[in-house]
Amino acid sequence: MEINDSIKEELILLRITGEDRPGLTASIMEILARYDANIQDIGQADIHSTLSLGILIRVDEPHSGQVMKELLFKASELNVNIKFYPISMEEYENWVSRQGKNRYMLTVLGRRVEARQIWAISKLIADQGLNIDGIKRLTGRASIQHPKEKTRACIQFSVRGTPKDRQQLHAELLKMSSEMEIDCSFQRDNMYRRMRRLICFDMDSTLIQEECIDELARKHGVYDQVAAITASAMRGEIDFKESFTKRCKLLKGLDVSVMREIAENMPFTEGIDRLMYVLKKYGYKIAILSGGFTFFGEYIQKKYGIDYVYANELEIDEDGKLTGNYKGEIVDGKRKAELLKLIAQVEKVDLQQTIAVGDGANDLPMLSEAGLGIAFHAKPRVVANARQSINTIGLDGVLYFLGFKDSYLDENAQ
Repeated sequence: MEINDSIKEELILLRITGEDRPGLTASIMEILARYDANIQDIGQADIHSTLSLGILIRVDEPHSGQVMKELLFKASELNVNIKFYPISMEEYENWVSRQGKNRYMLTVLGRRVEARQIWAISKLIADQGLNIDGIKRLTGRASIQHPKEKTRACIQFSVRGTPKDRQQLHAELLKMSSEMEIDCSFQRDNMYRRMRRLICFDMDSTLIQEECIDELARKHGVYDQVAAITASAMRGEIDFKESFTKRCKLLKGLDVSVMREIAENMPFTEGIDRLMYVLKKYGYKIAILSGGFTFFGEYIQKKYGIDYVYANELEIDEDGKLTGNYKGEIVDGKRKAELLKLIAQVEKVDLQQTIAVGDGANDLPMLSEAGLGIAFHAKPRVVANARQSINTIGLDGVLYFLGFKDSYLDENAQ
């Protein structure tokens, strides 16, 4: 094949497989370097010490035979297999032309990942006209003989192309998640995905496994009345602001010491310690945007070093009891979205670099506004309207949607 009028060159694809060991790639490259081979493409995968190395070289035609001869001897010496495939210029240029296609990351997360799940995901990818470029395991290997109670398994697919029907793809992933006990995230693979900087959390039923207003109501003996107002709001009979105001009125007379007792015994969500440790270590700005109460948000803020807390402040009288009123503007769904944008502006962060995590309908505005919106153990309506959701594991599942591998993380974060 002629690249130009003066030099005849060949394109050859090398495929090397076998047991991996230190120095193997260097030994192959040493031979290629002696003959001034150009590396047009290279990729390597290592699964349980089994190597798969692909190298596309461009080499002067007079040297190609000697290059292959020396590589065969070296492969025999290293006890690996090597195969050679001549590549035409037409084939190569077709590969080059595909580079401009859209790239996506499809992350599959669960307590365990099984063949039936991978089959369903890979078939969906193919049906959508997408091609899998790479598959990577983000979680560490799990012991079979000494299994842990709350395991995590995550596989990340790098895919290329344009989905035939993005809406149908989302619907199918949602259906698989429900039927196969997995969570899926389908994100465009761009610089924003790799450079998230701000993450905003709902508090009640997200960072903690309870609704603080329900616990206050129980302590004050008005739980049934509060629950009835909540149910009315859920049916759409009254809006969030009206329901919030009515529920606050029922708390009148409750001593602030009860709030302190509830705060000190809040049940934190699985994975929160690991998630907060990693986010702080890697420089993320963290905010709580909650329709709950600042008293509890500030308690969590002190525990984890959270940067911002916006919630509702209950009014306390001089005797240390709740008045039944609140101070300032109510933090509802609309306000959460506004606050996310405001904090992003203050921190000089593009909205595409933001993440929002929540479980309720009043979280949907901020989930939609953020670059990455994640419904966490959410109500069906919220899951259906969110782009990503986590229902199978703890809060640290967010890390895998951000692309973290277990091997990247310090042992203290495990």
